[in-house]
This record gives sequence, C-alpha cells and structure tokens, in this order.
Amino acid sequence: MCSLPQQPSHTAKSPRPVLDSIFAFPPNRDTLGGTSYFIVRNEGNILIDCPALDQMNLDFLRSHGGVRWLFITHRGAIGKTPEFQQNLGCEILIQEQEAYLLPGLTVNNFSQEITLTSTVQIIWTPGHSPGSSCLYYSELGGVLFSGRHLVPNQQGEPVPLRTAKTFHWSRQLKNVQSLLDRFTPVTLEYICPGANTGFLRGQRVIDQAYKRLAVLDFPTLLQLQPIL
Repeated sequence: MCSLPQQPSHTAKSPRPVLDSIFAFPPNRDTLGGTSYFIVRNEGNILIDCPALDQMNLDFLRSHGGVRWLFITHRGAIGKTPEFQQNLGCEILIQEQEAYLLPGLTVNNFSQEITLTSTVQIIWTPGHSPGSSCLYYSELGGVLFSGRHLVPNQQGEPVPLRTAKTFHWSRQLKNVQSLLDRFTPVTLEYICPGANTGFLRGQRVIDQAYKRLAVLDFPTLLQLQPIL
C-alpha cells in the first residue's frame, strides 16, 4: 500500500527549469533545505535526491515520464525515499556505506563509481558523509550534481563546506581535488549543488564550474574550523 503524499500548500512552488531538460525542486525541509534535481532523458529519467513528497511534485514527475532512477547523493538527502519508490516504482542508487539506512528496500549500491549510461556516471566523493557521491552528466558541457560535497558560498562560488557533522574534512578536500584531476574546463561547465541554492540569487546553477573550482586554496581550506 502506497503512502499518501501531502497536499501542497497554497504557497508551494513547482519545479523550475535550470538547464535544458534539467529541473530543480524547491528546498525540502525533510532534508534540511536540500535541493533535488530531475534530468529528463529518453534513456530514463533521473531524480537526484528527494524533493518534498507532495501531490504537485508527484504529478510533475509523472507528467514527464516518471522516474527510472532515484540517486541519493548522501545520507542527509534520503528524505522520504521509501515513499517515492512506493509511488513511482523507481530504482534507488546509493553508495554502499549508506545503503543500510534504507532497510527493507530494493537498493542498487556501488563502491567507487557506477556508469548508468554513456552520458551519466556516479562518483564516490566521501568526506561530507561516508557515502557522499556526485552524479556527472556529460551533456550541456558537463554538469556535476554535487549534493553537499560542493555548495555555493555567500558569493555564489562553489566550495566544500566544513560543518560540525562533516565526516572527514581532509578526505573531502582530497575528493574535490580528484574532481579537478578528472575534469577540464571543457568537460565541467556547470555545478548543480544540493544545498545553499539561495546564495545563487536566481542564477539557478553555478557556471564556469571548473574555472571556479581551480582557484580554491586547499592549504587554507584544510585549516578551516567547522561551522556549527
């Protein structure tokens, strides 16, 4: 029996387009203000992290062909994953160290990385949490869905953010560097962050992503104290 979704309030906002065939959902209080994304593709649509479970969002997803894969970037983005699988029949993808947080569900887990299609890869980038991972979409100049591995600061620049709950700060920085080693300015044009999207001030995505990451001062970042 499927769980009934909440009815959206009169102030609820529908998902909005951020890039061609990519939509962002409003921040979800179930995931502490996390932003979820939806990629519409002929090969199967991908929902990245859980939006709010309400009828508006379910209707939107169904009207665009449903969800084949629901990818969870980190444990804090699980939200109402069981209910989404019940309502939409989607496959769940999550890094193996956090799969135990979804007991009783049919889950596809991975260790280092997984290739879904010729244009979609999921990369394990631990640090924010043990299973923190990013999804890379090679279309549109390259789009990285970074969860909370990389988020915008108050100036809208992509940064790793150290908090009191950060699992392993130096490992997180190492995995930011690994993304720089993996990509180039030609293959990484955009970042779609999973939090702090209000700091983008209407820009919706972080453009020139590689160039902005390349100027990070890693020695200084390593010394940062956590934000409570």
